[in-house]
Amino acid sequence: MLIIAGLGNPGPKYTGNRHNIGFMAVDAIQRRPSFSSWSKKFKAEIAEGEIAGERVLLMKPQTYMNLSGEAVGEAMRFYKLAPKDIVVIYDELDLPAGKARIKTGGGHGGHNGIKSIDAHCGKEYRRLRLGIGHPGVKDLVHAHVLGDFAKADQAWLSPLLDTIADNAELLVKGEDSQLLNKVALAIGGKPGEKPQAPSKQTVQSHIHQARSAAQPKKLPTTGPMAEMLKRMFGSKGD
Repeated sequence: MLIIAGLGNPGPKYTGNRHNIGFMAVDAIQRRPSFSSWSKKFKAEIAEGEIAGERVLLMKPQTYMNLSGEAVGEAMRFYKLAPKDIVVIYDELDLPAGKARIKTGGGHGGHNGIKSIDAHCGKEYRRLRLGIGHPGVKDLVHAHVLGDFAKADQAWLSPLLDTIADNAELLVKGEDSQLLNKVALAIGGKPGEKPQAPSKQTVQSHIHQARSAAQPKKLPTTGPMAEMLKRMFGSKGD
């Protein structure tokens, strides 16, 4: 059995927050076939289903972010699972918006939800971090994290969540690099990345075309037209 827990804060006030991208990810998975409706247990909303032949419990802790570990830890102990049987999906300030990374273990990086899960479950669980970008100034971090995604963010957010849900089998099987490749392709590379400059060969090709278009056509050297031009302008060297 595997627990996939998305982190966030409960209630309509927080639904669209960047901090709730973990909730959004498990919501997307739950909407795929084979999962039950959401119900309440373990201080969380849960949905049960099967992915790639593995029984999966989706969780959205309702304890507020800072106490997420209470819910996940309770479920882990109830099913007699180990940290390796848990995947936690959450927001990452230090990743550009739309980027995803997966690792097992590590530090909490100042994320209070992860700090709580570390305390209740141990540290050797898998972490799927979803980038929400950094506002650039420390004083703006709180407002950024608890602010809603902008409309423009949907250009990468919807494909990101859909790709994770459509490829949840890779997450369950531990085929992390394949999942990350799918995500990168779905969002078209790095959000905010400058368009790639044309290659030198392409630039030279365009210059060549422009120069060719600007070149005058060759004048005739024989025939009546040539004779007329000679009379009008004289011959070379005159």
